[in-house]
Amino acid sequence: MGDFSLLSLIGIALTAALVAVFLKDSRLPVLALLVSLAAGALILLRLLPAFSTLWESFFRLGERAGMDSYHLELLLKIMAMAYLSEFGAQLCRDAGQGATALKVEMAAKLGILLLALPILGALMSSVLSLLP
Repeated sequence: MGDFSLLSLIGIALTAALVAVFLKDSRLPVLALLVSLAAGALILLRLLPAFSTLWESFFRLGERAGMDSYHLELLLKIMAMAYLSEFGAQLCRDAGQGATALKVEMAAKLGILLLALPILGALMSSVLSLLP
């Protein structure tokens, strides 16, 4: 699984969750949110090398398949936007900001649609070229 271990990520998450639960019941409940955010950032940082490896692997596969690098890059940007927006939305929910999380998700959906327009255009061109 790359440079990270799923068990270590689960360990970070569980430790942070337990600390946050204890802090939430203490006189310093604000620290619970900070612990949660720090754990999320640490987990994301531990995952970055895996995302980099995945990105490179997709490019190699796309080149072998003869796929246009422009469209492949757009697909990878769309996937990255989906994952990062979900992560951001969950952070907002952890902070008790459900409405903000929904806005992050809506912005991501709009961004994904905008990025997908050239791919949809190429797909339409391919379909139209097959018609008599």
